[in-house]
Amino acid sequence: MTENMIEVTIDSVRVSLMSPQRVILLRERDQDRYLPIWVGPYEAEAISVSLQEIEMARPLTHDLLKNVINTFGARILRIEIIALRENIFFGHIVTEIKGEVIKIDSRPSDAIAMAVRAHVPILVAPSVLDNAGIFPEEDMQDETPLTKEAGPNDERLSIFEDFFDQLEDDDKKSDEDPESDPDPKT
Repeated sequence: MTENMIEVTIDSVRVSLMSPQRVILLRERDQDRYLPIWVGPYEAEAISVSLQEIEMARPLTHDLLKNVINTFGARILRIEIIALRENIFFGHIVTEIKGEVIKIDSRPSDAIAMAVRAHVPILVAPSVLDNAGIFPEEDMQDETPLTKEAGPNDERLSIFEDFFDQLEDDDKKSDEDPESDPDPKT
């Protein structure tokens, strides 16, 4: 399965303003296609800490797991995001010990945190990228003229247009609903 998989890199870790969730944006290595994966705040922090090479006084959970794997003579070969079912991603931490390859079932967020620490590739099944990948250029063609006027540095933000539209819709609804006003004048 590895030969057909597509290598990605971590483009960014983003914050959702509407929830405690974070988004990990993975970018296909040879294309401008992105894979957004929603993760919890702790997993996002574990990935960010390692990406920024922040030294911690004591090992975090993912550091501990990497240390245990290494202590038992195994090594991490790669991370695989293998499936997307009912909006849930599935992954593996692929290890090798004494010549035997062992795939450990993992949430992709934890697997990505391990990849950053072990400096190994992150691979994604083509079917996952086909179903959940985003091409920003295609999204830009459908934008309103106001958004098209954004500068060249703002192009990558266009993939979040639906999110911003939802915020505007929520604001309009609260303006129209007199009961939503915390201090009604009656």
